[in-house]
Amino acid sequence: MTHAPALSSIITPDHLAEFATEHYDLPQPLSCRILKTGMNHSYLLRTPKERYVLRVYYKDWRTQTEIAEELRLINTLKAGGIRVAFPIPDTWGNFIQRIMACEGERYVVLFSYAPGESVRQPSETACHQLGLTMARMHQITLGKSVRRISYDADTLIRQAYELACSRFSESLPEMRYFRRAAARIEAEFGAADPTDLRYGVVHLDLWYENMKIRQDSEITIFDFDNCGNGWLFLDIAYSLMLLFRTEPDREIYRRRSDHLLRAYGSICPISAEEMRLLPFGGLAIWLHYTGIHVRRFDDFSNQFFSETFLKFWIDTVNRWMKFNDITI
Repeated sequence: MTHAPALSSIITPDHLAEFATEHYDLPQPLSCRILKTGMNHSYLLRTPKERYVLRVYYKDWRTQTEIAEELRLINTLKAGGIRVAFPIPDTWGNFIQRIMACEGERYVVLFSYAPGESVRQPSETACHQLGLTMARMHQITLGKSVRRISYDADTLIRQAYELACSRFSESLPEMRYFRRAAARIEAEFGAADPTDLRYGVVHLDLWYENMKIRQDSEITIFDFDNCGNGWLFLDIAYSLMLLFRTEPDREIYRRRSDHLLRAYGSICPISAEEMRLLPFGGLAIWLHYTGIHVRRFDDFSNQFFSETFLKFWIDTVNRWMKFNDITI
């Protein structure tokens, strides 16, 4: 029988349990179940005493070099004392595996399990800890680089706008906002004094679904799939915007953001120029992910990505900008 080609598949947990048993020195018995099928597919592996996460990358989403650089960054952070979900080598010392799915070859990496809970509305204490963790992470990544994308106005928002134009009419009010936002970000980033902006490697997706909090005092960061080179204020900006999005009480948000910023600044001073650009950083990254929704429409975003969703998406970021007294 000839099998029809596929864009994407969900590999069975039973097969991956056998795969992990063959490739890793893990105690038995070992069980496997699906955790999440998102941009990549994550599976929870359980042994009698430990838990692990097996990530199966979407076909052709990342090159082997990009994944290797992601893992190099994570291991560097781990060596520097940052709590991260770190890659675990196979029996022969390799971090990256390959598995042949029906759509073609996909990369596989085994990660340690991040303890704690994903907290949508973290306490002020947890926000303080997040600020400390982010600053310590940036101490390590300042001046460093990875062989991956470099984030700037073009790669963050101009390209995202062009991708969105392939899906939506440019005459839509939301797309007109998108166009104005792209022009404004290009102007603001272009006018910034580079000597006042710290540059290095950024996570770019620091929100509650990519970190676990335990007892308000321990934060473990994971999912560095979007890491790249860029201004360090981008990580601060996106974290603040996501805190804003999930907290309807603005006074509570102000207290949480103040705790994060003061904690971060106690380790890494934030320049006035970086502070000025924080609202624009949140705007740029939020709209950047619109471009990813377009790129991954066939296998990921088609269940929600529509004109209605675009209205919600633009309204969310517009409320963030208005909160910061900025009109786009």
